[in-house]
Amino acid sequence: MRKVAVSKLPLVGAMFWATKIVATTLGESASNFVTMAPLNLGYAVGAIIFLVAFALTLVMQLKADRFRPMVFWSVILTTSIVGTSMSDYMNRTAGLGYAGGSILLTSLLAIVLIGWRMTGQTMDVERIATKEGEVLYWTATLVSNTLGTSSGDFLSGGLGLGFRDSSLLLCGAMLVILAAHYLTPISGTVLFWAAYVLTRPLGAVAENAVEKPVAQGGLGVGTTITSSALLAVLAILVGWQMLTDRQQTHTVDTVLASDSHHHQPTGQSAETSADDYAGNPADTPHGPEGRRPG
Repeated sequence: MRKVAVSKLPLVGAMFWATKIVATTLGESASNFVTMAPLNLGYAVGAIIFLVAFALTLVMQLKADRFRPMVFWSVILTTSIVGTSMSDYMNRTAGLGYAGGSILLTSLLAIVLIGWRMTGQTMDVERIATKEGEVLYWTATLVSNTLGTSSGDFLSGGLGLGFRDSSLLLCGAMLVILAAHYLTPISGTVLFWAAYVLTRPLGAVAENAVEKPVAQGGLGVGTTITSSALLAVLAILVGWQMLTDRQQTHTVDTVLASDSHHHQPTGQSAETSADDYAGNPADTPHGPEGRRPG
């Protein structure tokens, strides 16, 4: 029998990446606003506050019946904020250091992604339509956003590249991934997760480049103005998606076999057939960005 489900995660395109970068950049700024100047609550207190906020938004997302832009991007934002405060606490207060934190979190992310693949749940984010798949997605997102702060700090501070050069390096890496998507046979899913992880350190160093004092290599704009500007941009992007959210997700046709305890999602979009997902759904040749040109 067949069960039609609607993915609660958005289509991956220019709007997705623009919103992701703005949300993760705002996460860095908002965390600094609370844990450092002007509120100065500290990393430990900030992490506790943000973990509660993350839990609340995640529950709302898991209970949602379809893609709701405000809820979805609220979870992305809270994972970025809590990831920043947890990373800062690990690296600075606990003394793990930027290199140590980056290595630890990279290892943890690898474990999460390998474990996800072993479950048989699709790693193509546009076609995640099960509760288990969604929990795995948000687990990977939280870890990757925490890693983003550590790796951004490692590049700019640990390696001494500074905020500007680190931003240029990460932008170059993103362009390489974009070129690989169109010019190579590398799995779209692999390229998606590479870009997904890199957007977080990109947001971190870009935010620091604007917010931090000139003496520290920034423009000296300050946390309050930076956070306010980013929040306004995010509100515009999310507001637009709220007006067009029915065009933002895939419908997934889930086939339930009577002699099996699991199901195999198959896309029902105009450009993708069920045959594309006959093997392990994590190995889809198109990935979350869709079918390659040509």
